[in-house]
Amino acid sequence: MDRYSDVDLTPPGRRRPAPLPRVPADPGLVVEDSLTGFCGAVIRTEGTTVTLEDRFGRHRVFPMEPRRFLIDGRPVDLGPPRASRPAEGTGRTASGSVAVPGARARVARAGRIYVEGRHDAELVEKVWGDDLRVEGVVVEYLSGIDDLPAVVEEFAPAAGARLGVLVDHLVPGSKESRIAAAVTGPHVLVAGHPFVDIWQAVKPSALGIRAWPVIPPGQDWKTGVCRALGWPPDTAAAWRRIRAAVRTWKDLEPDLLGPVEHLIDHVTAPE
Repeated sequence: MDRYSDVDLTPPGRRRPAPLPRVPADPGLVVEDSLTGFCGAVIRTEGTTVTLEDRFGRHRVFPMEPRRFLIDGRPVDLGPPRASRPAEGTGRTASGSVAVPGARARVARAGRIYVEGRHDAELVEKVWGDDLRVEGVVVEYLSGIDDLPAVVEEFAPAAGARLGVLVDHLVPGSKESRIAAAVTGPHVLVAGHPFVDIWQAVKPSALGIRAWPVIPPGQDWKTGVCRALGWPPDTAAAWRRIRAAVRTWKDLEPDLLGPVEHLIDHVTAPE
């Protein structure tokens, strides 16, 4: 027992500041950082930090220090978010679709979605994994798309076994666009995004950077990104960092969201 716990050590003539209301940092709570004036909604908390998103979609990370935040101009102390479960039928998956509580994974369809690499597959799984399991869609990754026509021929897409392919850097005049043009058929769909690598499909704001750096031609793109951002020269560790920053579809660029949703619709279309 502390025998001085009841002793007021505040200097004479100075009043001890009254305790501030403690507000849980629940997602969606709008607060203002009193030091910088940045105002935004809570999107996540990690340890002793909170990430806010303003009305322009910009993200900022702040320490959850006492007497730092304002709500409607009044100072508050932020505490950990409340652990609550969504009401039955109102939960959302990471992709933004309505969650199906208690749903079991469906037996895998004959159809497939192919992506170019392991990182692509991991990102699709992280955001659309719940949806894919409910629909019975399996995502597999290729080592590249140079042999895509042969891969499609071997797969033999059909009405009951549709094939979707997600391609990086699918822009007019690129090698990827020429290969994709050679793959045609009513049961195969090639869709892509304009980014050099799937890393770029993650919004810079999710990582706390202004923009993805521009890497001169002739350099390994991922190595150049690590160097430009001051990250250790370890692309595997960099990817883990990027993947961890993605929580929901809101952390991804629209130019990736649309193609992936299109591929899922194609593979799950009724026969």
